[in-house]
Amino acid sequence: MTTILITGGTGLVGNALTKALLSKGYSVMILTRQKDKQSTVPNLSYAHWDIDNMTIDEQAFAQVTHIIHLAGAGVADKRWTKKRKQEIIDSRVKSGQLLVQSLKTIPNKVQGFISASAIGWYGADSKVPNPNPFTEDDKAATDFLGSTCKLWEESTQPVAELGKRLVQIRIGIVLSKDGGALKEFIKPQKFGVAAILGSGKQIISWIHINDLVNIFITAIENETMQEFIMQLPQTLYRIKN
Repeated sequence: MTTILITGGTGLVGNALTKALLSKGYSVMILTRQKDKQSTVPNLSYAHWDIDNMTIDEQAFAQVTHIIHLAGAGVADKRWTKKRKQEIIDSRVKSGQLLVQSLKTIPNKVQGFISASAIGWYGADSKVPNPNPFTEDDKAATDFLGSTCKLWEESTQPVAELGKRLVQIRIGIVLSKDGGALKEFIKPQKFGVAAILGSGKQIISWIHINDLVNIFITAIENETMQEFIMQLPQTLYRIKN
């Protein structure tokens, strides 16, 4: 049975992806900071990792065929203090570096590595509508989100140098009735207020969680996929053979 390792598996996207993978007959292993965590769900297991100390359960890691890397502190969860910004960066970069180090040093049969990134890479549109729409070849923006995305992607780039298939997905705002941004968007409606984000004229790139889950599953199953960069309202992609 194909075993998929997921980091950030208890988050909004990770939970939905885990359920979808199990329903398709995959075995799922979730990396967690909690030692000795057990699962009562068939074909679902947990393995321990410690990003701060750069350690991972080597025996569990050696079992997996694909890695889906979703781990990262929530960008919108807390105020952006200097400390919080560093947490946002470290949670993505150090976790990516630990996975790369593990692929280098632990005997494994990993075939594909699918890593989340974000459309924060591009920065804001210069105009709406933008006369020069972004493409996947654009350089990262120099603001905090753009710089974070650049470091995030660079942390997992060495996977390709190891001969593993690397897929990096730049994701927009994920909408789900189970939480995330949509939950915050609709809060004011309970008080009879219709919230307008920003000026109300800017582009807000979003994707439904079911579509995103299917993209991750496609990235596992389509072995020709080596890059998939997503941006809405346009979807940009490039498949390399």
